[in-house]
Amino acid sequence: MKKAVLLLAVLLLVLPFAAISAQEPLIESVCLVTDVGRVNDGTFNQFAYEGMERAAEDFGLDVTFIETTAQTDYQANIETCLNDEYDVVVTVGFLIADATRAAAEANPETYFIGVDQYFADAPVENLVGIQFREDQAGFLVGALAALMTESGTIGGVYGIDIPPVVKFRNGYEQGARYVNPDLNILGVYIDSFTAPDRGATAAEQFIGEGADVIFGAGGPTGSGAITFAAQEGAMVIGVDQDEYATTFGGGETPGAENLISSALKRVDNGVYQLIEILVGGGEGWPGDSSIYILDVVNEGISFAPAHDSEVSEEVTAQVEEILAGLVDGSIETGVDPVSGALLSEMEMTPEATPAS
Repeated sequence: MKKAVLLLAVLLLVLPFAAISAQEPLIESVCLVTDVGRVNDGTFNQFAYEGMERAAEDFGLDVTFIETTAQTDYQANIETCLNDEYDVVVTVGFLIADATRAAAEANPETYFIGVDQYFADAPVENLVGIQFREDQAGFLVGALAALMTESGTIGGVYGIDIPPVVKFRNGYEQGARYVNPDLNILGVYIDSFTAPDRGATAAEQFIGEGADVIFGAGGPTGSGAITFAAQEGAMVIGVDQDEYATTFGGGETPGAENLISSALKRVDNGVYQLIEILVGGGEGWPGDSSIYILDVVNEGISFAPAHDSEVSEEVTAQVEEILAGLVDGSIETGVDPVSGALLSEMEMTPEATPAS
């Protein structure tokens, strides 16, 4: 009798774990299609590739990639992944979003992950777009700018004022004021993402007005601003990926020593996490909304190291402390994570919550 009771107890302990271990993975293979560029170009292409490769190593997946050379190749490259019967297709960049959605609707048995793509307005069950809390990324580097400025004036040069860019700007300014409410903060939107010369002109104006830290966000326009400012001796902050590796050529571009950080979107972590969900059987796959938000809580938002610039350990520790406060909710950005508007200037909506 005692043996029977003991056996029953063991079974009760073992069966739940057996059920978990017996859960079949939904996927065994992943195919990545880059935006125009390569998997080692330091952009979202590389981050997505690194996330996929890490998942392949951890979960024993069969993976491959296709490097896009022209925008006209998006659909054909996705079709190659489908013809080769990969279980998951990862596509990179907002320009490939339409081709990704069309492929997902036509192939409901395949899972699709779109980096920097938005599908929440009309969800598709097998399709998820990765989006970001740019306000949190901006907040972190804004705090850094406030800690680093000697003149008491900082600036930001931005591309077109679409929500992600507005979130970057308002987050940056909120983070700076969190550290020092008395800072003089300059900022401008430029009606183009591809105007590095205009970005440089704006940076030159702000430096003339006393700014000694310049943040640039919004494609080549923002990159043009920080490239110019860094060469003029101002401290600068990049965006999206670590611009030390891209805009500043891994330290080879003049002014690289003045890049103090970049506001990071950890695409690698997002791609890895979504693949992990599918390997685990699919529980938690956000197909009902077709959106996956990277934030500080899931390690999707961070800031880049100083590299060649002189940022003290004390300053870095202060920014890390602010990051921890964003994670545990004791610090909020005060920015609507959907529109980018300041919460103090808008009526709260169900979508407008500063919490992650």
